[in-house]
Amino acid sequence: MSVGALTACSGGDYCGDLQGYVDSAKDLDIKDSNAVGKMLDQAKKVSKSAPDDLKDDWKTVIDYAEKAQDAKGDTNKLMELAKSDGSKIQPAMDAITKQAKDTCKIDLPGSGS
Repeated sequence: MSVGALTACSGGDYCGDLQGYVDSAKDLDIKDSNAVGKMLDQAKKVSKSAPDDLKDDWKTVIDYAEKAQDAKGDTNKLMELAKSDGSKIQPAMDAITKQAKDTCKIDLPGSGS
């Protein structure tokens, strides 16, 4: 627990991990399960160093990415996933994006900035 509190204050490892995630998520083709897998590995790494108030948001992103990877590029499955989990993923990404910009000075892809 104390490690998470330290990174939340300093923005230390979390910001570095977040940059790795951003690099893996840039121009991501959700139908490419290998690319999704790489992004997923980075998301898991970031979630470990994430501030406590973002842990649930990162869990939502990871759950979504795992389901996307399991779809193995099947457009119908990906559309169903977007319908079933889309309402959960957007608020999580909004919170992560805001914190990334405010604390780490990182603009996430697709954040509209």
